[in-house]
Amino acid sequence: MNEVLHSKIVGEGSEHLLIFHGLFGQLDNWNTLGKKFGEHFTTHLIDLRNHGRSFHSDDNSFDAMVNDIVTYMDAHHLNKIHLLGHSLGGRVAIEFAMKHPDKLDHLIVADMAPKAYPPHHNAIMKALHLVDFTKIDKRSEVDDVLKQYIPEMGVRQFLLKNVYNTPEGKYAFRFNLEVLSANYNALVGTDLTAGVFNGPTLFLGGANSDYILPEDEVVIHQRFPLALIKEIKNAGHWLHAENPVDFSEAVLEFLL
Repeated sequence: MNEVLHSKIVGEGSEHLLIFHGLFGQLDNWNTLGKKFGEHFTTHLIDLRNHGRSFHSDDNSFDAMVNDIVTYMDAHHLNKIHLLGHSLGGRVAIEFAMKHPDKLDHLIVADMAPKAYPPHHNAIMKALHLVDFTKIDKRSEVDDVLKQYIPEMGVRQFLLKNVYNTPEGKYAFRFNLEVLSANYNALVGTDLTAGVFNGPTLFLGGANSDYILPEDEVVIHQRFPLALIKEIKNAGHWLHAENPVDFSEAVLEFLL
């Protein structure tokens, strides 16, 4: 029997919206927006495999993550869904659209284009691997290690949300660092499955982010003929956290 991803379900609408976070994220990142979307849809905030409270696995391929969505839908008796993915979650959502278009109603991709990216989390990876939890007694000590390579406090706070107390009384990361590191180049640097999704699609980019470039719009429209591409002002890559008002308005206007 396939394991089912961990989730938090908000709202009781007749239509279902599934939301997936990005690399090193977790469903808690979406709690506030989940309540907003839950006023209109049954909203599923979901931890990707090897993240949050979902199961750990040596297989972190896109095939496996797409199958996780199918397994999740089967477990919750869902025939068709709206799907929102940010960053890595956006790549998973694009892949799902290519392989299971019949299961998808509306697709929303947050700050991600359907292309391969050069590896760009090297400093974060280096910092995370420096954390030796056998020598950590306080959460603040994890921050002291991370700041050696990550000067941005916001990025460190995002990562520190993953630090938790194990049953043994030690600190640890919720995400599976070893597997995510081993699969990192494949997660960001491979081309996604070719194909076309003819359903309603919204690409949201942060105005201060370079993840969706003007030249990416050609391939977006080739692969998603009905795609709308919108910019969220005053926001970078974490556009849903940096400008949640405009982000939620854009999503709800599209879905409703």
